[in-house]
Formats: sequence, C-alpha cells, structure tokens
Amino acid sequence: MKARMKDMMRVATARLGGEQQAGASSSSGYVRRDSTAVRTTRLGGDSLRRQPQPQAPTVRTVYCNDRDANAPVGYKGNSVSTTKYNVLTFLPKGLFEQFRRVANLYFLMISILSTTPISPVHPVTNVVPLSLVLLVSLIKEAFEDWKRFQNDMSINNAKVDILQDRDWESTPWKRLQVGDIVRIKKDGYFPADLLFLSSTNPDGVCYIETANLDGETNLKIRKALEKTWDYVLPEKVSEFKGEVQCEQPNNSLYTFTGNLIVDKQTIPLSPNQLLLRGCSLRNTEYIVGVVIFTGHETKVMMNSMNVPSKRSTLEKKLDKLILALFATLFMMCVIGAIGSGVFINQKYFYLGLRGHVEDQFNPKNRFVVTILTMFTLITLYSTIIPISLYVSIEMIKFIQCTQFINNDINMYHAESNTPALARTSNLNEELGQVEYIFSDKTGTLTRNLMEFFKCSIGGEMYGTGITEIEKGGAERAGIKIDNDEGKRSAAAIHEKGFNFDDARLMRGAWRNEPNPEACKEFFRCLAICHTVLPEGEETPEKISYQAASPDEAALVAAAKNFGFFFYRIPVSSVAFDKTPHDAGAIEVALTILRTPTTVVVRESHVERMGSIQDVSYEILNVLEFNSTRKRQSVVCRFPNGRLVLYCKGADNVVFERLADGNHDMKKISREHLEQFGSAGLRTLCLAYRDLNREQYESWNEKFVQAKSSLRDRDKKLDEVAELIEKDLILIGCTAIEDKLQEGVPACIETLSAAGIKIWVLTGDKMETAINIAYACNLVNNDTKQFIISSETDAIREVEDKGDPIEIARVIKDTVKQSLKNFHEEALRSLSRMPERKLALIIDGRCLMYALDPTLRVDLLGLSLSCHSVVCCRVSPLQKAQVASLVKKGARKITLSIGDGANDVSMIQAAHVGIGISGQEGMQAVMASDFAIAQFRFLTDLLLVHGRWSYLRLCKVITYFFYKNLTFTLTQFWFTFQTGFSGQRFYDDWFQSLYNVIFTALPVIIVGLFDKDVTASLSKRYPQLYKEGIRNSFFKWRVIAVWGFFAFYQSIVFYYFTAAASRHGHGSSGKILGLWDVSTMAFSCVVVTVNLRLLMACNSITRWHYISVAGSIVAWFVFIFIYSAIMTSFDRQENVYFVIYVLMSTFFFYLTILLVPVIALFGDFLYLSIQRWLYPYDYQVIQEMHRDDPHEYSMVQLPETSHLSPEEQRSYAISMLPRENSKHTGFAFDSPGYESFFASQQGVGVPHKPWDVARRASMKQRQQPQRPARS
Repeated sequence: MKARMKDMMRVATARLGGEQQAGASSSSGYVRRDSTAVRTTRLGGDSLRRQPQPQAPTVRTVYCNDRDANAPVGYKGNSVSTTKYNVLTFLPKGLFEQFRRVANLYFLMISILSTTPISPVHPVTNVVPLSLVLLVSLIKEAFEDWKRFQNDMSINNAKVDILQDRDWESTPWKRLQVGDIVRIKKDGYFPADLLFLSSTNPDGVCYIETANLDGETNLKIRKALEKTWDYVLPEKVSEFKGEVQCEQPNNSLYTFTGNLIVDKQTIPLSPNQLLLRGCSLRNTEYIVGVVIFTGHETKVMMNSMNVPSKRSTLEKKLDKLILALFATLFMMCVIGAIGSGVFINQKYFYLGLRGHVEDQFNPKNRFVVTILTMFTLITLYSTIIPISLYVSIEMIKFIQCTQFINNDINMYHAESNTPALARTSNLNEELGQVEYIFSDKTGTLTRNLMEFFKCSIGGEMYGTGITEIEKGGAERAGIKIDNDEGKRSAAAIHEKGFNFDDARLMRGAWRNEPNPEACKEFFRCLAICHTVLPEGEETPEKISYQAASPDEAALVAAAKNFGFFFYRIPVSSVAFDKTPHDAGAIEVALTILRTPTTVVVRESHVERMGSIQDVSYEILNVLEFNSTRKRQSVVCRFPNGRLVLYCKGADNVVFERLADGNHDMKKISREHLEQFGSAGLRTLCLAYRDLNREQYESWNEKFVQAKSSLRDRDKKLDEVAELIEKDLILIGCTAIEDKLQEGVPACIETLSAAGIKIWVLTGDKMETAINIAYACNLVNNDTKQFIISSETDAIREVEDKGDPIEIARVIKDTVKQSLKNFHEEALRSLSRMPERKLALIIDGRCLMYALDPTLRVDLLGLSLSCHSVVCCRVSPLQKAQVASLVKKGARKITLSIGDGANDVSMIQAAHVGIGISGQEGMQAVMASDFAIAQFRFLTDLLLVHGRWSYLRLCKVITYFFYKNLTFTLTQFWFTFQTGFSGQRFYDDWFQSLYNVIFTALPVIIVGLFDKDVTASLSKRYPQLYKEGIRNSFFKWRVIAVWGFFAFYQSIVFYYFTAAASRHGHGSSGKILGLWDVSTMAFSCVVVTVNLRLLMACNSITRWHYISVAGSIVAWFVFIFIYSAIMTSFDRQENVYFVIYVLMSTFFFYLTILLVPVIALFGDFLYLSIQRWLYPYDYQVIQEMHRDDPHEYSMVQLPETSHLSPEEQRSYAISMLPRENSKHTGFAFDSPGYESFFASQQGVGVPHKPWDVARRASMKQRQQPQRPARS
C-alpha cells in the first residue's frame, strides 16, 4: 500500500523549475459535519469562537483549530484535480484542441462544403477520414485524462488523522480545510502545506524526505517552534488556539514568511516550520501540524505548470510544406474554375444547357459559374492535403520514445538503475539536427562525487596527490606519469569524500607546522560551518553523514580525519536546513532560527599530542547562502565565551571582505587557488572574525528585526549580513576533486567529429574550466584560444581605486576591444587554416557586458567562428541567455544538458533540454525533454536515435506529400476531359479510404523500422550526423524531386489507363466505362505508391512486406465486397460488379503489371544515378559494409611514422575502401566514396566524378566472382 501510495504521489507531483530546495512537506485534516445540526462542528473541544479580522491583500490570517472563524474567508478545499477535461467539457474542449490544427480545420471546412449541392462528392468522402482522425485523437486524450482522474481520486481519498472532539479521527484528504489540526504518522505523506507544531521526538524535530519534490532521498530536518513542542497528545492539542499571519499562496518552494501569534506572543516563522504537500515523514513516529495552504493553493500545486511548449524545427518546416500544398490546391482550382467559365457554352447542345439550368452550369452568367466551380473543385481536390499525416507522425514519435529510446540498453545505467526517459515525443527528430550543445560541468561532465584532495592553510600548501586532469595535461606534454597509488605515504587516507596524502597534517602533526593556530581555526571552520547531519554510531569509523551536497560531506570528512570529529547535535538544539546547489564552490543554505544550536566536536591533539576532548559550540546565528551572496557564515560561541564568525564561500566574494593588511598572505593564497584551478579542483576560501559582546548584541538586534519582518525578509537579512561579514581574516582554502564521468572525453570527441559544437557553461574558476576542457578533449594543444578575462592587471588596477562606474566602463571597453580583435583574428586564422580549431574562453563578469545589446552581435560572431566555447563563473540566468543567443541569433538547433536546479533555465531555453538524473535531485530532469543518467549516453541519443528519427520522419513526410499529390493530380487530369465541370473520377469510398486504409500502415512501419546503417556504424562514423545538421533530407530540392515524380506518375496513371481503355471492352462486349477505368486506375495507384515506398527503404523487414502486401490485399478485398453490393441510398451503384467485369479481361491484368512498372521506371532510374554519381554519406557506408556479418570496430591504419608526409598521404589513399553496391542491384563504385573515406581518415582527396567506369572495370577484373547467395 505504501509503495502504491508513493507511486501515486510521484505521478501527482508537479513538474518543478528553478533552483532546488531542501524539502518540505505538508499534512491536512477534515471536519465531520453533523447531519442533524445546522452549524459546523468546531474542532478541538469547547472554545470561544473568534471573530475573523479583515485581511490585507498580502497577508493570510489562519485561525488554528477553529473552522468557524476561517469559514467567512472562503479558503479553497483540499481536493485537487490534474485532469484537462470533465464530463461536460471533454467534447467541446477536446474538439477545440483538435481544430486548432490548421489541417483539421481545413478538412472541417471541406466536410461542410461537401454537404452543399455544389459538392461533386458525397459528404462521406471527407467526413469519414476526418471522423476517424478525430476519434483516434479523442480516444488518446480520453485515455490519458482517465489515468489522471484515477490518480486524483486515489490521492483525494487517501486517509489522514484529524483532530475531532479531543480525539484523532481518520478522514479523506479532500475534506481538509485551512486551520485544521492533523496528525501524520511515520512514512505518511503530507496532504497539504502544514505549520509544524510538534513531534514525538523530544526536541521538536522531524525528518522528512523530499523525493517527490526534488528527487533527493537524503533526509532533511524540520524544527518546530519551542513554544509548540508540548502539543503532542490530542487532549493537549485541542487547547491550542494560535493565529498564523503569513504570506499569500505562492509558488516559491524555498521561502516562507509569517508569524505565529499565541498567548499574545508573536513568534517569526521560517521555511523550517513549513511541511510541504507531497513530502513524506521518516524516522519519526508522528508529527502534529496545522493546515496553512490546501489543494491548488499549496506550493507544489502552484508549481504544477508545464515546461514551455516546444515544436521541432521539422514540424515548423512541415507547416511551410502544408502552405505550399494549399497554394498548389488554389492554383489547380483557379485553373479549373477559369476553364469552366471559358468552356461553358450553349453550343454544346448535348449538355442540355438551354432553358432553365443550375447556376453552376448557366452559360449566361460565366462569373457565377467560375465562382461555384471554384468551390466544387476545392472539395474535389481536398485530398492533396494528407489528413492522416499528423496522426501518423504522432503515433510514430510516441512509439519511438516508449519502445526505442526508453528501452535502449545502451543508455541504461546499471549502477543507479536508471534507464533513458523521453519526457516528450515532440522533439525526436530534433535530436538528429543538433549543432550546438550547452553543457554544465559539475555533475554533467563530472561525477559530482567530491573528494577532499588538497588545501592551503596560512600560506602553506598541503596535499601531494596528482589529479586526473594533471595526469592528462602531462601526457599531452609528452611527460609520462606512473600510477602513484603504490607510492602514497603511510599517512595517506582514502575514504568516501577524503583522498588526502600529506603527513604534515595527519595524526596531529599539524602542531609542528609554522602556523598551528591557523590550522586549528581551519579545522574548526570545517567542523562547525556546515549543514551535515550525523547518523549511526558516534565513532569515526562507523558514523555516516547526511549531506545536502557531496561538497559538504567531503569537508566534514576532512575535518574528521584531521582530528576535529563532528559527531553530535544534542537534544534541545536546533537542526539545520540545507539546500544543495552547483555554482563552482560550496554553496549551502541554512535556515535562521531563534533558538541557538549546539554542535559537539571531538577535538584531538589541541592541548597536547594525543589529547582528546569533546567541545560544544553554540551556534548563535546562521547567515544563509543565496545566489547573490555566494557565501555562508555562522556566528558561534566557544565554551570560554569567545564569539567568532566563520565564513566560507567563493574566493572572489571572500577576498572582497578581508581586512586590510596581510597582502603577502592574500597573494600566496591567490597563487595557490590558481594552481588548484589548473589541476581541475573546486576551490573554496575560509575566513573568520572575532567579535566582542557589544558589537555582536548591537548587530543581533538588527538581525532579529529583519528575521521578524513579513516584507522583503530575505533582502533585509542580506543587508544585515553585510554589516558583520567584513574585516575577515583569511585562514586558507580547500581544493576538492570532482572526477570526470566515465566516457566523457570519448563522447565529446565523437560529437565533435559529428559536426556538433560543444560549449561548457560552469560556475568554476577559469583555470579549472580550462583544464576540464583539456581533460574532456574539448580543446587541445593545437587549439588556438581566445581568452577574455576580468582578472587582468589593467582591470585590477582600476578595481583598487574602488570607483564602480569606472570599473564598469573599463571592463566593457576591454570586452568590446577583445571581441573585435579576436573576431578579426579568428577570420584570418580560418582563412589560412580552415581545419584549425578555435576556442573562446570568457568569464561571467566579462560575459555580462558581452551580452549587452550593443556587443551581442560581436559575441555571437566570434562564438560561431569557434569550435568550442567555455564560459566560467556564469550564473543560471547567463546560461539561459547564452543558449537563447545562439538559438535566436544564429538560428541553429541547440541542446542544453545539466543536472542541477541552476541548469533549469538553460534547459528550457534551448530547442532540446536534457536532464542528467544525478546527485543533485530531479529539477533538471523534471524540466527537461529527455533524461539520461550519464553524459556519454548523448552519443546514442543523438547519433543513433536522433539521426534515425530525423531520417524516418523526413521520409514519412515526403512520402505523404508524394502519394497524396499523385492521387489528386490523377483527378486533376480527368477534369480537363470533363469540361472542368467538377465530375469526380474516383468513387467516394475510394477517396475516403485511400489515406486511412490502403496506404496508412506501410508508412508507419517505415517510420518505425527503417534503418540506413546500424547503431554501431552510426557511432563509428559520426560524420553521418552532419547530414541532419545540413537538413539534407527535407530541403525544397528533395520535395521537388518527389513532386516531379508524383506529377509524372499521375500522368501515367490517368492517360495510360484512359487511352488504353478507349477501345477496351468486357466479356459481354460492352466498352469500358468511367467507373471501370477509374477502378483500374485506382488499383494501379494503390499498387504503385506502396511499391514506391519499398524502393525508398534502406532496410526491409518482414513488417515492411506484411504492411505493403496487406495494404494491396486490403484494397482488392474491399473492392470485391463493395462491387458485389448495391444499395439505393447512395451512389454506390456506379461501381456495382465493376471489379468482376475488369477481372474477366486480359487487359486488366496487363495494365496492373505494366502501368506500375512504367510509373516506377523514372524513380528507379533516378535513384540509381543518384546513388552512383551523387551518393549520400550513409550510402557510402552501406557500400563499405554491405558484406559485414557482424558489428565492427574501427580498423586502425598501421604505423606510418617512418614515411614522409606525401608518402603517408599516398599510403592512406591506397588503403581507402572501394566497395561495390548491393542496395540497388548495380555493381557500380561511386566517385564520392573515396573522398568520404578520405575525410574519415583525415586525408584530403579531390572529388573525381568521371572516374567511375575506369575504377568499376578495374574492380570487376580484380575481384573473383562470388558464389550466389541463397
């Protein structure tokens, strides 16, 4: 039951955007109404009813445990609905959604026209296909909405305990009301947003899991106000009569401001007392809470907005194709209408146009004839627009996602048991055309598994290890570094979060260092200033830490191993809240509480070597992290009364707040930070400040006032923090290693070979980002780098003067000049050496000015000239701005990939968003279009699934265009033989079922199973992906070729059957009439267009044969039955017995055989010439591997270092494959093959288009004849 409840909660959880929050939960309760009583029963026993007070627009007043007082306000109920429709709105709203599509609206108009007298076709011709399309779509909508409804009902009817007459009674969630007091038991879910009153834990603490909000399974702590700790038992709870004044419902998951008024005392509330709906209670027997927000006013429901709707580029181009078909239809109708006006004349006496005739055929009013004929022909030619196209594409995309992408074993991550997940089916083909990838670093390119690796204390660097990035840099420089695992010192320790080797700091040896006091402060800062929760036995070997981020765990583990073991938060102390982020440095958030917290640290070797003592530190204030501050501080009191502020944060933020003097220490530490960054380590600065009592008390008064404010509380707290976070003394800095994910360098190298440009957007220091770029193969020693940094001597000199206006002017001028100079240099470099790789590296401060509208064009021009771009120290907003710049400015297809909440805006800004389900929760995944577990899976997602989807959908769309144009043009040629009267050529049912029955299934099969090359070859030859970037298969030229052959085949179908039937007759001697000829022509059309699809396939499976043969058989089965029945209610008698008459003649069989052959001969000839002389890249690979029985690995060329450059080139050309083709039946070699293979090997070979015969003949003489295949 609990597992089922958890699944239901996950389905109902909103899709969240923005930054990640440390969880929260909620609960609710319900009030039973006495059926015999008029008034509502009050909860919690007999108490005086309070009169509701007028509420300000920005303040919500909730009376706890008093429904009557809350009733006049009219708060919303707790029932939620996530459905799109109800019984009354389903049909009108569903039809409205369907008719928002232009094609459906067009066919609705055609269906209406077909019911008028001017229509030459029966209404069923257009109504039946439209009805089938709408029926399928509405059934799909109804099924999805029914599932949502069932989930809503399960949640709304879940039970929760509510206080009723001094006792707990179970009631459904949907009956809870604001102000109710509820009890949530262990492992239960919070049914509403609750104010946390008390728990069974003696210190008023409860543990919650926020997996339904952010995907995090590590437990968070929530702390009740000390004033309400005693309200645990129902008898005591019924006496509680507090009043809550708080903010109005909003969608901010991480903020909450309010006050609790109880016993005439006002107590400020914070997010630490708010339990959000959807979270669950863990490791606590039960808690008691008051319902604050219910139903759709809960924070999680107010976040339940969909990710911005995205349409693929191919779908937008499809709209242009539909418009082109509309234009073609209009032109055909105009030609027919003008022809009708000209043709109509009384001289054709046999038409009976004398006397009274219909307006449509009245020669005396040719203008009316023209207009009416125009509408007649619109209904007649309506089949030129493929009505089933959108439904077929939706079906194909849906199956591609659910069956192919989601079930791909190559994108399954076994360690985390995470498969790939397609969260939308709208963008499958977009994955095959991506040209720019914007990637986060931490957790995306790296593992987000942090290890404390090095540090700098008091100007001295500690740690002797070598990072993976340092090893990679040495190897690039030609220096071989042996594995140092066996050379580690005896003092080295390697455990989770800690990989440090330097005997000078271990086992108390730091006491002998030149700066033992600095070491002591450094270790205390690590042990005290954190958000970690200790769990398990209180021993260094068995304790475990619940950390909001891997960085935090690594820092506390370091303190433990250095001899400052944090192991306990005593009862009656306040627990921390924490929120993980990712901005390059440790970024934590602590919730500020009124009651001080005590943490216990077991300190070793402080007084003397070998001494161990437990020291309790009282945490007086916590100054939380936010994206503006980029730091976190605590004010603590030592047992001897000493007041100290410890601060840790990003280096640039901490350095700005250091006290004057000690420039040597700053300079040395800055050099150490640069060395750490060059080694690819994540850095963090630590500082402290001693406070006197008067100074602290004066500041604390301002702090308490800001904390109690209901308006702009966060802003006021930041302002107060600035007053005390100054004159800091630098202790040192930490360096944490975040190792690269498996397969990242190979993946980036493959994607680069595919023509995809990769940009890294990170919050790390420039040195760290550059070295990560080297380690990822994003840049190398041959790459020309353009670096735009704000850390220059000129800018630092201006910064020392402290004039912000002058600083901004200098930086902007520097950026402007750098962009201009680098762009010119890039163009010169590319003109001299087109193959040389260029890279732009820019920090966030300079990027802020580069994104200014006056410089944006220069930035874009330089960026597009580079093969890779690295943006350092960037904010989440800047990430989104960069993605939008390329998306809108360059009009290139972009993809963003990230794993954290700070990547959400970037993910939503790009054409395609990819979420990494990693260590930082699920916000990125919930805001994404596709989710994968590892960055390396991008290779399969893009080069395999994306490329296949693009190829398949291009083929589906162009084929739909071809088959409908062919069918409609046949009718158009017939119009010329009927005096442009609008006489129909085909029977109504032929026209109705052509798209939905006789040609529907084969094209779906092609959209699902067509495969030009295998998945392994797609990854082995990443250059194949460039065809998608160039949009090679959906250009107007490709569409024009399909259109030309549709034109040619329609002439063959009509004139060959009509002309050849002129003297034909049946077995009875009667000549063949209109319906005989049209039935024969329609048979040829069905056979030909289905066979043409087989010619377009790259791989043919049994499903292709079944679908094509089944469609042709379906036509003949239908016509056999249809021709055998006659009714008097429609025009079906026209084709009565027609097929039987035709099949009694030899002429019919001859036509069925010859007409498709003649019609397809042009296509056959074109495809042969195209494959022979102008092959696509994938056709080259088909030729190369046409005889391969298995999957293949790349064949490496032998060592040729002893050859001269010209000899190496000649040898490489001689080794290029030259294969024959089996795909078209021709044993021709292509002149395009050699140049393609040469480009694969990096050899420049000119294209030789007229060398085909010589090479083909040579190969025929050289190669022995192969045995025939069975």
